[in-house]
Amino acid sequence: MKLVFRIIFFVLVLSGISTLTATTDGWSREADGFQEKQALAASQGAIGRSIGDLTFRDSRGGRVRLSDYLGKPLVLNFIYTGCAQSCNVTTVWLVNIFETAREALGADSFTALTIGFDTVHDTPGRMRQFAGQRGADSDPGWHFLSGDEASVTELASSVGFTYFKSSKGFDHLDQVTLINADGLVQAQVYGETFEKPLLIDPLKDLVFGTSTPFRSLDDLIKKVRLFCTLYDPASDRYQFDYSLFIMISSGFVVIGSVLVFLVRELWSRPRRRRRNIERSA
Repeated sequence: MKLVFRIIFFVLVLSGISTLTATTDGWSREADGFQEKQALAASQGAIGRSIGDLTFRDSRGGRVRLSDYLGKPLVLNFIYTGCAQSCNVTTVWLVNIFETAREALGADSFTALTIGFDTVHDTPGRMRQFAGQRGADSDPGWHFLSGDEASVTELASSVGFTYFKSSKGFDHLDQVTLINADGLVQAQVYGETFEKPLLIDPLKDLVFGTSTPFRSLDDLIKKVRLFCTLYDPASDRYQFDYSLFIMISSGFVVIGSVLVFLVRELWSRPRRRRRNIERSA
């Protein structure tokens, strides 16, 4: 009997330790300030918001403004160079995604910015080294920027990016933000890695989308590319779907043929009437 009580007591002690550990971990994350549900809500709440025009430094130390990178769609994310996991994984994955996107949409179709949010350590030199070690420096349209605390904090708030200091350095939301040519937040994508269409499809809409699709030949071509450039999971690439274009063209041919038939029918009907009258006379 005593042995049974000892076993029960031992199990209860282990359960208490496990509960205490779990609770302590929860307190740690709450104390650090990171709560995932609130972070996601803040991120979604930023959609439609302007990013403003703040000053940063590029990887060579030169002063730049956010407005220098607008005029075309902008893909923006935050990292810190001391990150041991997610920032590295996301950056390497974005190298792959941007290669696919530029192949499908055009080499100069969009700009990418990566901002270092550890303002003490994410100097231009560290950001340049971070990009080079992950193969991100080979893309001329991708810029790694450093900023002071005020600029980084304001930009993070504008795009709904949440980060807090923690025992491991920082806790932060794994977020990539898509911004239109006018500087308005359009979409958010989450995760260390994610399916390519989650980012490239809305980016394609911004690159090829036009408000006046038939005002010019260029607008019409963009609309065709918008609807016919589709993701192929087998090749993991975006391809121009000629079959869809052929179907559309065939549809126009059929409609045109029907219109020609109707016009000829209407045109020949009076002649047939006159012949019938002449014969009956």
